[in-house]
Amino acid sequence: MIQFGGRQGAYALLLFVVLYYTLFRPSVRARSSHYLKRRFPGRNGLVSLWDSYRLNLGIGRILVDRAVLGILGPERLKVSLAGRQELQHLLEEGHGLVLVTAHVGCWQLAMSSLSTLDTRVSLLMHHEEGDLDRQFFEHGGGSAPYRIVDPAGYLGGTLEMLQVLKHGEILCIMGDRVMGGESGTVSVNFLGQPVELPFSPYKLASATGAPVAVIFPYQTGEGGYALQVARVIRVPEQLGRASKAYRPYAAQFIEALERFVADHPYQFFNFFDMWAPAVPGKPRRRG
Repeated sequence: MIQFGGRQGAYALLLFVVLYYTLFRPSVRARSSHYLKRRFPGRNGLVSLWDSYRLNLGIGRILVDRAVLGILGPERLKVSLAGRQELQHLLEEGHGLVLVTAHVGCWQLAMSSLSTLDTRVSLLMHHEEGDLDRQFFEHGGGSAPYRIVDPAGYLGGTLEMLQVLKHGEILCIMGDRVMGGESGTVSVNFLGQPVELPFSPYKLASATGAPVAVIFPYQTGEGGYALQVARVIRVPEQLGRASKAYRPYAAQFIEALERFVADHPYQFFNFFDMWAPAVPGKPRRRG
C-alpha cells in the first residue's frame, strides 16, 4: 500500500485495521489497558474503548512511517532535532553521552536524526527470536545507521557500552524497560504506582563521567517528528554498585516521562505491564 498509495493510502487502510483489532481482539485492548487505566483513571465503557483505539492508531501510524522511511526514503519524513547544540556541547565534554529514551513516538527515526551530530551512535537493543517487528532500515534492505549492542551478550553488553563512552561516542538505552540480559533495577513511582526500571544508564554514567540526556521523539503531524531533549541528568562519579544510589536519577527520568505523557498521552507505546508485581523466585519478564 505504501508503494502504490504512499503514506495516505496506508493511513486510510490503517483506520480499519486498528478498528478490527481494537473491537475484536481483547488481548490488544488488555495490553493497552495497563497504561491507559493509569493515565486516565476512572474511564470505562466507550470512552476507554476510544482511548484504546487512539493509542493503537498511534502505534500503527508509527509503524507505517517507519516503513515509509525504509521504502520511500528519508526525504518523505521531516525530523527536527531540537536541542542539537545542547547535545553537541555535552559530547564536547569528552566523556561520551548516554541518551536515555523510552517507548514513545518513533525512536528509530530519532536515532537516524542523530547522524547530524557526526558521532557514532550505539543502541542497546535486544531483537527477540521470531519477532516480526521490522526496523526501518530492514524495509529498504539497508544496514542499520547505528551500532547495535545486544544486552543478551556477555555481561549484558557492559564492556561494549563502556568502550563506546570511553571513545567519546553516543550510547542510547531504553529507560522504561529491562531488556535481554540486563540485570539490576530500582523501584520508582510512575503514574502513581511503583515500576521497576533499569539503573544501568546511570551506573554507566557514574563509571565514565558521561552526562545523561533524556530524549523523547514524538509525532508532530503527518510525516513530521521532533526530538525533544527533556532533561540533562548529572550522575556523580564512582557511586558504586548499590542500586539505591541510582534511584534518584531513575526518578528524574520518570519525572520527565510523566510530563511527556501528560502532553502526548497517545504516544507512549510500552504495552508491557510495567506495574505487575514481581513473583518471588520467578524471573521478571523482560522487553
